[in-house]
Order: sequence, then structure tokens, then C-alpha cells
Amino acid sequence: MSASVLPTRAVIREVGLRDGLQAIARTLPTDQKQQWLRGAHAAGLREIEVGSFVPAKYLPQLADTAELVAFGKTLPGLFVSVLVPNLRGAEAAMAAEADLMLLPLSASHAHSLANLRKTPDEAVAEVARIRAARDAAGSKTLLEGGMSTAFGCTIQGEVQQSEVLRLLQALLDAGCDRVSLADTVGYADPAAVQRLFEAARQVAGDKLWAAHFHDTRGLGLANVYAAMQTGVNRFDTCLAGIGGCPHAPGASGNVSTEDLAYMLRSMGIETGLDVGALLALRQQVAGWLQGEQLHGTLWRAGLPKTLQAA
Repeated sequence: MSASVLPTRAVIREVGLRDGLQAIARTLPTDQKQQWLRGAHAAGLREIEVGSFVPAKYLPQLADTAELVAFGKTLPGLFVSVLVPNLRGAEAAMAAEADLMLLPLSASHAHSLANLRKTPDEAVAEVARIRAARDAAGSKTLLEGGMSTAFGCTIQGEVQQSEVLRLLQALLDAGCDRVSLADTVGYADPAAVQRLFEAARQVAGDKLWAAHFHDTRGLGLANVYAAMQTGVNRFDTCLAGIGGCPHAPGASGNVSTEDLAYMLRSMGIETGLDVGALLALRQQVAGWLQGEQLHGTLWRAGLPKTLQAA
């Protein structure tokens, strides 16, 4: 497929406050998270996943999610999303008036049981209950079905494409407004990305909303490029490349927000992001996370003179 089909504009959704922080033991104070949110917004990010409505005993790092939703709603033009694993979490997200709730579903049976304590089909049934509750409440919170382990699983191993597509259709039938695909464990390569996203487009059409890649094996940005060739123009990233699923052994390192923002700007794809401001925010967050493993490469090399002059 020709590069001429690449989008002219792409959206980066920052998920570090949820996916990033859930992967480390440290709990950042709420005021630091609010500074992170404010800095991300100032750098041009307009879609941010601020946390997850899960019991604090499981993820104390995310216990202040309701406060962060409320704070995020005060930032002009910010689209605030949260992750919810079940109906109780969805009720909390609707009460907080989050703009979108991400409903995780694993294509891997083994990962689904480890992460959600449900089979994939039981998780789909929970999505249907959430959709019914959303409609009954008259809530405007959008539902995004997030398909994890779409390219394989560190627990189960291979995940069949046919199963991914079956569950993708099941999410839509259960009432999701949007669906996305995630390479939770960093198994994907550009050819696999192109195959699966092209097949998923046949199932979901315009409801195929976003891609979520990990850079575990150094292919995160290459996989973004492959997904863009299939028409995807919205990507989840984490500042400093932190993050990973606690129930997916070895799945470290999301695509770095600042690295992807740089790549897209260098390619002439509009994002509305200030890459220099993202690097400054990364430095601030790195100070809060001293001792944690951070990722990404742009922060070491800096912006090239050719881009600074553009």
C-alpha cells in the first residue's frame, strides 16, 4: 500500500496516568498527577486516559481517578477517558461524567482469566450490561471496547485472528460505540499489524477507532506506521514509554508519547503537539519517578536542527 494513503492528521491519546502508573509500585500524589495532566494539556494533548475505576486494594496507584476526571474536565477541550473492568466501575465512570470508558476484553482466554477473572465471552456479557446501564441512565459516556492480546499472549501463546475478529464483532453487538486493538505484550510486527487491522476494518468499519502498541521488542513505531497504512489515525502512548499490564509477564514499555509525536511531526502529519513541551514534561515526570525504568530515545538525542527550523 502506498504511503500516499497515510493520514494528514493523527491523534495521540496519552495513557500514562493509567497504563503507565499501574505498572509501577509507586503511588504519585494527586497534585503531581494534576501537574502531569496540566502539562500534557499545555503541550497540546486533547485525549488523556486519567485512571481506572478499580478497587483501591488492587491498584492503589489509581485510587484518585474520580478526582482526576473532575480536574481533567476543567481543562478546555480535553476529552477525558478512564478504564473500567466491570459494571461497578462503569457506574463510577458515569457518575464522574467521564467522556469515554475503555472496556478491556482479552482475545486470549488465559489472559482474560488472569486479568478480569472472566472468560472472554463472560466479559462481553458484562459489556452488554454496561451498555444497558449507560442507556438507562441517559449517560453520554462513550463505550470503547479495547481488545488486548490481539497479536499473542505471554501466558497462552498464539491467539488466532479468527478469535480476535469474532470477539470484535461480539463487542459491537454488545453495544460498544468504538473498538480498538492492542498488542499488549509486544508480539506484533508491521506485517501482522497490517493483516489484522485490514481484517478488523472489514468487521468494524469506522468504529475501528484506535491502536495500542508496546515497544517491548523495539517495533512500536514501525507498527504505528503499518497501522496508519490501513487508515488508523489514533494511537495510545505513554510519556517516557512507561507502562504494561500487571497480568502479562514481560510486557514492558508502551510506545513513547514524545517519540511518536516527533516521528509524526517529522513526517508532516499534524498532531497539534509541541514536542519540546512534551520533552520538558517528560523530564519533570522522570524526576517524580526516579528509580523506575523509563523508555524512549528522543529525550537522549534531542530534536534535530532540521525539525527545529521547520
